[in-house]
Amino acid sequence: MTTNDQAVTYLKTRVMSASPEELRLMLLDGSLKFARMAQEGLQGGDYEKVYDGVTRCQAILIELINCLDHSQDPDLCDRLSSLYTFLFRRLMDASTERNPEIVCEVIKLLEYERETWVLLMEQLVKDRRGSAAAEPDNGAATPEFTNTDQADGGQPRMLSVEG
Repeated sequence: MTTNDQAVTYLKTRVMSASPEELRLMLLDGSLKFARMAQEGLQGGDYEKVYDGVTRCQAILIELINCLDHSQDPDLCDRLSSLYTFLFRRLMDASTERNPEIVCEVIKLLEYERETWVLLMEQLVKDRRGSAAAEPDNGAATPEFTNTDQADGGQPRMLSVEG
């Protein structure tokens, strides 16, 4: 098995075992990676790298838009959709104008979005631990993450953690 095959296998395993929160974080990390690639390409005059970075980052932004659940908080989803659409357009501007400063703007906004998401994930863990502490202990291990299962109609299910 080659190193590339091992990396693909690792990534597949990581994605398949990740919670929805972790998947979103992975998307944000990927968008940052490819935006930085585009910026490096613009700074170095490597327009193939620019194209690759911009198109991959834009694809992730589209995925982030498509993942929004408007039934949960329509106003928040509309705002996030507008942010991701703005970033998509700014990447297009950066590519056509060949301006690395525009990509820098996109990177800063994506970094802020990632930091915000990490803080939210930390708060979710604290909230889950707090609600688990309020429940009577029946000797079972405390689950760490909630996940949803599409087969159950998107209903939350708890992932068990063995002692």
